[in-house]
Amino acid sequence: MQILRIPEAFRLEEKVVAAERFGNGHINDTWKLYVEGGLPKYVLQRINHHIFKDVDLLQSNISKVTSHIRAKLTERGEMDIDRKALRFLQTMDGKTYHFDGESYWRICLLIPRSMSYDSITPALSYSAGKAFGDFHQMLSDMPEDELGETIPDFHNMEFRLRQFEDALQADPAGRKKEVAGLIGEIGLRAKAMCIQEELYREGKLKKRINHCDTKVNNILFDEAGSVLCVIDLDTVMPGFVLSDMGDFIRTGANTGAEDDEDLSRVEVDMDIFKAYAQGYMEEAASFLTPVEIGLLPYGGRLLTYMQTVRFLTDYINGDTYYKIHHPHHNLQRTKAQFKLLQSLEAHATEMDNFIKQWI
Repeated sequence: MQILRIPEAFRLEEKVVAAERFGNGHINDTWKLYVEGGLPKYVLQRINHHIFKDVDLLQSNISKVTSHIRAKLTERGEMDIDRKALRFLQTMDGKTYHFDGESYWRICLLIPRSMSYDSITPALSYSAGKAFGDFHQMLSDMPEDELGETIPDFHNMEFRLRQFEDALQADPAGRKKEVAGLIGEIGLRAKAMCIQEELYREGKLKKRINHCDTKVNNILFDEAGSVLCVIDLDTVMPGFVLSDMGDFIRTGANTGAEDDEDLSRVEVDMDIFKAYAQGYMEEAASFLTPVEIGLLPYGGRLLTYMQTVRFLTDYINGDTYYKIHHPHHNLQRTKAQFKLLQSLEAHATEMDNFIKQWI
């Protein structure tokens, strides 16, 4: 009954009569809302304001991006735009979120007859590449300074290395000596992994509007398997396209699990990489610079290295950020990510040669 009172703060088209838990997201709490007649019509979310501390900025970003995408779809002559772009409902006072004194809430239209996937195949990877490539293409003429950073320095490697150094200096859990070998491996690669920030300062790499969470389950497909739209826009903010490419490679092209205990299972799947790169470049080649294109495979190494650093930082700090299921979980994650990084490094020339065809 408490959940059913939240929609009363929004300008809804139909009365909500029931709610059920929806999805498997780890950040926000989500419910599917049913209207009279028993049909699901809306999606209600409680925003995790401990992670997204500036909810007004968060929702402003999302509103600007969805409005821009909807305008682009209209220009193309697309039909049924409410299935191809998210639409958030306004509250009675004209906002896209409601604060009830404790929590922040938002409601969007449910996209009917849609599905998402958690596992990946080359065919699905190709479709995902086209989806995120088209997402970037539609937003390529949107100035990056129109949006703010919902999580400051989220994909800033220099910042992540400073956090790592702070953890090493403090060593609050007394674990630094145990992981000396991994610390050395991170140090060997540190300078090479800060290329994007250096190129940005030199004016050779520009920031664009990024998704910053390019996983296949953040794309909705229709019943026939065609892409409907990109979802989960909380981390949409200024960034570098190689980070978005890299995040998909890190998550989608890994033959093992992010925390795999058996490191022999962890490799980069080149078929997944090539399919994604092919789909992505078919949509994005028209607006990317030669520098951006050439760095796309490097993005996979960068984001994998970054996650290796972040997991190890949390382990050294005593597991204060990521949820763990056993005392060495973050160390296990670190080793699995580092193994993937080594595989990406071994395939670097092959990946670079594949992407050169678009330069």
